[in-house]
Amino acid sequence: MENSFLKEFKEREYFNQCTNSEELEQLMNKKKIKAYIGFDCTAPSLHVGSLLQIMCLRLLQKHGHQPIVLLGGGTTRIGDPSGKEETRKILSEKQIEKNIKNIEKVFKIYLKTSNPKLKPIFVNNYKWLKKLNYIKFLREIGKHFTINKMLSFDSVKLRLEREQSLSYMEFNYMILQAYDFLELNKTENCLMQIGGSDQWGNIVNGVDLVKRYSSKQVYGLTTPLITLASGVKMGKTEKGAVWLDSKLLSSYDYWQFWRNTDDRDVLKFLKMFTDLEINRIDVIKNKDINEQKIILANEATKMLHGKSESEKAEKTAKKTFEDNLSGEGLPSINVKENINIVDAIILSKLQNSKSEIRRLIKGRGIKINNTIVENDKIEINKNLLNDQGFLKLSIGKKKHIKVIIN
Repeated sequence: MENSFLKEFKEREYFNQCTNSEELEQLMNKKKIKAYIGFDCTAPSLHVGSLLQIMCLRLLQKHGHQPIVLLGGGTTRIGDPSGKEETRKILSEKQIEKNIKNIEKVFKIYLKTSNPKLKPIFVNNYKWLKKLNYIKFLREIGKHFTINKMLSFDSVKLRLEREQSLSYMEFNYMILQAYDFLELNKTENCLMQIGGSDQWGNIVNGVDLVKRYSSKQVYGLTTPLITLASGVKMGKTEKGAVWLDSKLLSSYDYWQFWRNTDDRDVLKFLKMFTDLEINRIDVIKNKDINEQKIILANEATKMLHGKSESEKAEKTAKKTFEDNLSGEGLPSINVKENINIVDAIILSKLQNSKSEIRRLIKGRGIKINNTIVENDKIEINKNLLNDQGFLKLSIGKKKHIKVIIN
């Protein structure tokens, strides 16, 4: 019988690869298990590039399994070379600890914390990695790894093929991650690690280490790496990262990120990033594409920022884009009086090419307070301010910003 967790995992297009999939299916049909995902703490928050992994933990809880959130206080001090072309900047211990506290808050929004059998177990691998004795570690753990195999993994091989520097510190990352799995298996009876497809080599190392060290069977499960239909990496935009923290990104901007999803990505993202049942998504796919995008934006924003913030963001967007009544909730910039329209747009980051801005003006694609800008010599001054004391600068139908004159 197909396991309910793995069935929905595949239906939501989370599935990429799995070790011993038939055995895992049988195990999850017999008992509830603990599974972990590791997160490095290189920034003050996670962004939507990590959201798929968070949704996997959420799905585990839904099907009665307990998630373990490993916050890599130890491995962050080294840096994962997977998918990286150069050595990552190493943060101070104080900054890493601060990041861990902030990131933990994100999980407490997405995951249920009241049920003791399901609530996430938070662990910091610095707790055990800082105690390692180097000689003992080499004798007990290092002997299970061969250089030949380590050189075959993409995280190492690609760097070497490109003749890019790979430090011995980074080279050790995969051993430490495998050791994390062994430690969690011993202390928490953790039986599965989930991660992105770029982590496959690291995860397989962990599965092998547990088996070699203690003859126990554990499992690895990976998700596909998500890129937008446009080719851009998930979580990045022209304005920077799409943070899962209202202090770093407003609920309105978060809502807009999902509202502006490429048509080709909408149905996939409804499956991946909302709690909507698959049969309901099958009905939604017959709706107008803009209605689908609004549902996606509402559901994704409600999950992170709450229902009221989601409704507020939709209302603000409707006023701004349909009724043209208010700039409430829009991002804003401060400029000096008599700044040229082209320079103001560059400052706003709505567009970063002066030649493209001039082309847009020529094509009647830029507006001030919903009035088309006729030429690129216009200067922003107080005469253009509306009754509320600002002006709304717009490029096309989707990009808007509130301009305040100092």
